[in-house]
Amino acid sequence: MISKIIRTLKNFKRTRYIEQLVADGLVLGEGVSIVDDFFFDRSHCYLISIGARTTIAPSVKLIAHDASTKRHVGYSRFGRVDIGEDCFIGHSSIVMPGVTIGNRSVVGAGSVVTKDVPPNCIVAGNPAKVIYDLDDFLDRIRKDAEAYGVFGYEYEISQLTPEKREELISAASQGKALIV
Repeated sequence: MISKIIRTLKNFKRTRYIEQLVADGLVLGEGVSIVDDFFFDRSHCYLISIGARTTIAPSVKLIAHDASTKRHVGYSRFGRVDIGEDCFIGHSSIVMPGVTIGNRSVVGAGSVVTKDVPPNCIVAGNPAKVIYDLDDFLDRIRKDAEAYGVFGYEYEISQLTPEKREELISAASQGKALIV
């Protein structure tokens, strides 16, 4: 009961914070999903845009200014951060100032994006580099689903039995596990 109240309050606070960022100029397309905690450059949020149907995973940082030179030269660099439509920005990724991420691109977890990302690709690493064409990667995943099957909604954490958990652990150990 208490955890539900805390979760409700956190969601309310997060929603209000996002509304304030939007009021200050952050552009969010329709159907954007921002999962859990995040950091969007508060003082320069008007330089950030996120396209429709894009997902921002937990702990993502979108940074529109770089103050690392302030102490040395007296000023900071700043630039737009533009994320296209239908993108996925993975857990704990950092997108630096002046970066555009093309439509339908995926940024792998923990990546540091310092340069523009072309549309329809997957990037990962520090600094992030193109590692896959998105459509080729999705075809590979579909083939794996046909070959190995996909665990359904009955395997979500709220419905896991000890037997189902063991099935998931076994599949994950074989390296070809997929779940809805």
